[in-house]
Amino acid sequence: MPTTYKLLEGFSRFKKTYFGDDRALYESMKTGQPTKILMIACCDSRVDPAILTDCDPGDIFTVRNVANLVPPCETDNNHHGTSSALEFAVNSLNVESIVVMGHGNCGGIRALWQSDGVEDSKFIHRWVSIAKSAKDWVKVNHKHEYESIQLKMCEQRAVLVSLENLMTFECIKNRVEAGNLRLHGWYFDLDKGELMCYNPTTDKFEKPA
Repeated sequence: MPTTYKLLEGFSRFKKTYFGDDRALYESMKTGQPTKILMIACCDSRVDPAILTDCDPGDIFTVRNVANLVPPCETDNNHHGTSSALEFAVNSLNVESIVVMGHGNCGGIRALWQSDGVEDSKFIHRWVSIAKSAKDWVKVNHKHEYESIQLKMCEQRAVLVSLENLMTFECIKNRVEAGNLRLHGWYFDLDKGELMCYNPTTDKFEKPA
């Protein structure tokens, strides 16, 4: 049986649900996306943000990449997939919230943590180096912890690096400062099945109130 068979069966259920007798949701979205939330999440198959937040189609505009990272704003001639999605979400969809959602047991952050500065991949290590300052911070502030704790702290700190990088985009910075856009840092603890939200007052990820 082809490995994609489960996906085709799933599409049949999707079509029956959303394009069967009750077509109202997709009928209402023919001319555009209603979402006001941009979610930046990891490619990891275990942490699909729509599934984790029980969303319907149209609820969130999602950008997924290795380790849910936001690069700093760069205006060179290279290809910038994540940056172009940010620009579209802010300028065209007029989103009101941007959520960066990290997660436990992240392979991208593990690659960053284990990197010794010698790149053994064509793309991954260069990409995850975006969060090198998170690794450096953990090495200083949690140097006596077990590696499992250090990795968790690095996963969380990388979320904060991405939040900082979001503010290097002028369109985002202007809207945040005007009070029209809010930035959020979330962390899904895969081991415990808990969602934590960053509290800038305590500088910690905490369970939502």
